[in-house]
Order: sequence, then structure tokens, then C-alpha cells
Amino acid sequence: MTTIYLIRHAEAEGNLYRRVHGWYDSLITENGYRQIAALEDRFRDVPIDAVYSSDLFRTRTTARAVYVPKGLELRTDPGLRELNLGEWEDRTFGAVRHSDPHQMELFNRTDPKWAVEKAESFFQLGDRIEGAVRAIAQKHPGQTVALFSHGMAIRQFLGRVKNIPPEEWHAMPHGDNTAVSCLTFDGEKFEIQFEMDNSHLPQEISTLARQSWWRKDKKAAADVNLWFRPAVWPEDRALYPEGEKGRNLTVAMSGDRAVGLFLTDPERGQEEKAGYIKFLSILPEDRGRGLGVQLIGQAVSMYRNSGWDRLRLHCPRDNERARRFFEKYGFVKLREEPEGDLLEKYIGFDW
Repeated sequence: MTTIYLIRHAEAEGNLYRRVHGWYDSLITENGYRQIAALEDRFRDVPIDAVYSSDLFRTRTTARAVYVPKGLELRTDPGLRELNLGEWEDRTFGAVRHSDPHQMELFNRTDPKWAVEKAESFFQLGDRIEGAVRAIAQKHPGQTVALFSHGMAIRQFLGRVKNIPPEEWHAMPHGDNTAVSCLTFDGEKFEIQFEMDNSHLPQEISTLARQSWWRKDKKAAADVNLWFRPAVWPEDRALYPEGEKGRNLTVAMSGDRAVGLFLTDPERGQEEKAGYIKFLSILPEDRGRGLGVQLIGQAVSMYRNSGWDRLRLHCPRDNERARRFFEKYGFVKLREEPEGDLLEKYIGFDW
């Protein structure tokens, strides 16, 4: 009998920035590294014979919680990847809802009719992930294996094991980041011992604890997923009167209403591949809603996709609230300058 621990990756940029990340390769967040530490504690005394992960950064990094302390080799398998989301990759959930609300509704319901250009279907994902898990299990008879994969992939695999028909996929539960499922495999059939357990996570570092999209009771306030557009002049002059015809100004939108903006300086930091944010703000009436991090996510996407690996901005030395915000999301102080403290966030990859 083979024992399989199937583990979702730690919180990554897509989870935090509310972006569509399937095959898009994204980084682990500061909170995600705390989740990895908790996962390492959980598996400290659990015997493991082999560790596999998808070949994406967020799963390979999460797998370090198991293979590094146990002195094992990490083996990667692209069959464990998340759903390929095609043309939606690295767009915000808000942008997809704004431009394609029907397909967004189908996706949120895990409707088998969901279809996006260049994307896999839910059926194709199910075939791929089941094939990958089965092949790995067959290589390790009588052993215990840890597999690191992704939320939708794990969900579809468990649905197959439970023989859930497509018309009931919408009712399948969602797993937290680093949630653990355990299965046994007798050479032919999988049997679930437990699924999507996140008991190793204190509530303060649980990703799902601070989001509501997955809740069935809808008692919590709905998540706000932003989309972004270039400023239009002169219509947007009131948002940033100092701007020069809206050049390099990006407006954050919630539905049809502007809620924030940020201004970039594409000339600054080019030689060091360090993108520069000149100004970033949520409008006064929308502050305190946790929206600012999505602006950072948009800036990260813009600069990374242009080949830059760092993000910089100046923080006024007397603005402690802003400093705490930026430090929470990975910015560190480089030095003091006349404009304020120069902060930097690394947005590249270590491997």
C-alpha cells in the first residue's frame, strides 16, 4: 500500500494580488513563507520516502518544507501543474470579470462548459493530474510520498477519486494554501484518508481566513477584485492633478468606479532593472479595505513582464503607516535619500 500526501503550495502572488495564475510562474508571499514553516513543523516526525512537485516556483519552494529537512531529492513533474488558464494568465480576476463576466461565472462554478482560448478544460486537467499521481504512486509501492501541486488540480483529482459528476463539481470544497490531503493506493484504486486539512495553520496566517470568495454562507463581505486601465485625459485629471496628461498613470477600478491609482517612472532605474513607482494611493473613501496590495501586484506584473527584477519607491520618513504597509508586502529599506527612504522589493526568481 502506498501512502500519498497531496499538498497545495503556500500562498503565492496570485492568491495575494487576486490575479489569475495557472501556468504563470509566480513567487511565494511573505505570509506564504510563514505557512511553509508551519508545514515543516507538521511533517517533522512524518516519515517520507520521496518528494515530487510541479515544476513551477511556488510548488518547488513549498516542497522545501519536506525534502530539505529530510535530506531527500526533489523530483519535478509538469503533470502536477495547475490548470492552464490560457488567455487569462496573469490578468486580475477583476479584469476578467469586467471583460468576460459569463466565462468568469462559469469558472467560479467549476462549470464543465467553461472555455477560454489556449486554456485547458477541467476535463483535460483531471486527466493530466490523475495520470501524474497514478504514475508516481506506481513507482513507490509500499512507500510514503509527498506530492506538491495546486488548488484546482488537487480539487479535480479528489473529485475524480470520489467519482463526483461534472454537474456537481461546483460543490467540491476548496483547500487553503499548504492544505494537506492524504490518500492510500493499492496499485489500482485510490482511497482518501482525509482531505484539505489546514490544522497546522494558525488563523492569522491562513489565506482563506481573510478571503470570502470560497464561502458558501456569504456572511462575510464580498472580496473586491480590481482591474486596471491607463488614465484618460482630461477625464481623470481630478484623480491626479499634478499629472502630465495622464502619462504613465494607471487607474485602479472596482466595477465602474475608480478606487486608486499609481504613477510609474519608466526612465528611472533602467540600468539596474529596478522599476520605479513614483506615486501609489487608494482614494480616501476606499482606504482600509485592503485594496492597496492589488496595486502593488499590478506594478509587479508590469515591470516583471518587461524583464525587470526589482521594484522601488520612496516612502516619506514621517509616514509610519505607509512604511508598515510596504514592509508587510516585502519592501526593504535600501537607503535614505532627499525624497525619503528608498524601499525595494525583489520580484525576480532565485532559480
